[in-house]
Amino acid sequence: MGLLKPVRIKARSSARAAGHFQIVHATKHASARRGRIRTDHGDIETPAFMPVGTAGTVKGMSPEDLTGLETQVILCNAYHLYLRPGDEFIEKRKGLHSFISWDKPILTDSGGYQIFSLTGLTRVTEEGVTFQSHLDGSRHFITPERAIGIESNIGADIIMAFDECLPYPSDYEKTRLSLERTLRWAKRCKEAHSREDQFLYGIIQGGFYGDLREKGVEGLLEMDFDGLAVGGLSVGEPQDKMLEVLEKVIPIIPNHKPRYLMGVGRPEDLVEGVRRGVDIFDCVLPTRHARTGALFTQWGEIHIKNAKHKEDDGPLDPDCGCYTCRNFSRAYLRHLFISKELLAIRLNSLHNLYYYLGLLKGLRQAIENDHLEGFCRKFYQRRQTSLGKRVNKRTSE
Repeated sequence: MGLLKPVRIKARSSARAAGHFQIVHATKHASARRGRIRTDHGDIETPAFMPVGTAGTVKGMSPEDLTGLETQVILCNAYHLYLRPGDEFIEKRKGLHSFISWDKPILTDSGGYQIFSLTGLTRVTEEGVTFQSHLDGSRHFITPERAIGIESNIGADIIMAFDECLPYPSDYEKTRLSLERTLRWAKRCKEAHSREDQFLYGIIQGGFYGDLREKGVEGLLEMDFDGLAVGGLSVGEPQDKMLEVLEKVIPIIPNHKPRYLMGVGRPEDLVEGVRRGVDIFDCVLPTRHARTGALFTQWGEIHIKNAKHKEDDGPLDPDCGCYTCRNFSRAYLRHLFISKELLAIRLNSLHNLYYYLGLLKGLRQAIENDHLEGFCRKFYQRRQTSLGKRVNKRTSE
């Protein structure tokens, strides 16, 4: 497959890039901050959670549902959209916002993680990656330039550089070589990108080696990306390893750069990420768990298929204000799930997303009120009580 020349639009002004992110309020004795990311499709109040709409849809949710949940931004994936329906197909329909009827911000991942985790016969060279589609087995070749061209055609507000994501664990030398290649690819992405209406974020790799992570940050800062993302996590590592990486990386990212933690999304991870200064999160967990009947509440998870809910006429969470909890009982939700009714997926997803988005809203308010540690203590105390299961305390409690 030949290279597709990226869309060329006049270079973005430095003043516009400088105004992309601002800190609204910083905590006095912690790294957490309350910020705002500005895009052409609206502002994103941070810290923020992005529901994942991999193929242009958050599973089970309509744009109207997402708006009702006060969703600020969604994440879509360039790899999946490139394979189906095609980035040029989307570009002909005036970009992804128009195609999916979503008028708020969109972030697209470049697809590096999906290429290395979903595909077969992957071959990595300095030029790019040859891989086999997980859909039909067809072979494809993606370079950093092609990845930026795909994301330019899709037309998201924030796009990601093309990177190599390694599994956990990976040895030091393999990780070092991968990091150096990712930095060279990042430079090529930066040179290929010129859309005025898109912000480009670099992805920090380096595995679980502190010196390599530091080198990754320094290399990307020299290229002056609009924001920086911590990649290479949520690949099977324990939470303490993830937190070690954050504690190494976040303090050396300048305050004026938005910080994005990619693919990490248990409620405890969001709380601990915010405490360490992360601004943006994404994860498939709320909608994926919804499809398996695992529902998040302030007290922990409820597995709605369990027999104990069969005759429970109470809501999932009496303090939750979502549509599901205001209108339906656990008994009915269990009935829908056991009967494999499609409505079960929608109601479960509405609830889980309401919980996640509400958690981040609460964290934003706690930062503004200088009450973050009190919020976090209450968060953990609740999860240790009602369901009769003790939730393990996290390392930084």
